Order: sequence, then C-alpha cells, then structure tokens
Amino acid sequence: MIDIQELIRLATEARNTAHVPYSNHPVGAAIVTDSGNIFTGCNVENAAYPLGSCAEQSAISAMVRGGEKTISVIVVVGPTLEPCTPCGGCRQRIREFSTPQTIIHACNEQEVLLTMTMDELLPQSFGPENLKKI
Repeated sequence: MIDIQELIRLATEARNTAHVPYSNHPVGAAIVTDSGNIFTGCNVENAAYPLGSCAEQSAISAMVRGGEKTISVIVVVGPTLEPCTPCGGCRQRIREFSTPQTIIHACNEQEVLLTMTMDELLPQSFGPENLKKI
C-alpha cells in the first residue's frame, strides 16, 4: 500500500534541495513505479532558462536510470499552500511513462490538494502509440 504522507515527505525533501535562483519557485516530485520503487526529483534552473529541468523531469530521469519505465503514482509539492500541478511539458513527460490510470497528486507539505488520473491531467493526449508505423 502506498503511504501518501511518506511520498509528500519525500517530495518536500526533494523540493527543499531545488536550485531556483531565478524563479524562487522550488518544486519536488516523488514517483512510485508499477513495481513499487520510489524516485524523487527537484527543479534545477539555469541562467539559460530553457536548459533548466523540472522536478517531474528529474524524477522521471532517475526512474529511467533506475531501470523502471511505468509511473503508478506521482506526487508534486510546490512552494505554496495551493496545488502545484505539472507544467505542460511535464504533463507530456509523465504521459510518456504512464497509463491512463496513473494517479497524479498535487500537494502542499501537509496534504493532497488535488488528485487526477493521467487522462484527466492530459485528456486526448498524444503518446507513443500515436507513432506506430502504418
């Protein structure tokens, strides 16, 4: 069983290590894979803005490096009491490694504020199956 409070703690811990000198908007993410492993990430900004990476992107990179390919649950914690949902680019990144039933939780440090499935987060999405050869 997934301990959501532990995932929030891990995402918050990751968020607290973020490198955000430009936006001052630290974000942390914790991913649970279909095999139950957990990977975390934080956002890392760069003076050349497009070269930075989001927390979700960092966690996905760690997951892939760890040999995993499918996200079961992802928790995202931002810097405020309001939900911090994944940006457009991260929605597509999450989609690449998800099923329609993958759960996305937008949280603050204490609790889940918003929960949605991958299909709710990115309806009518474009994914790997759209690139199958004819």
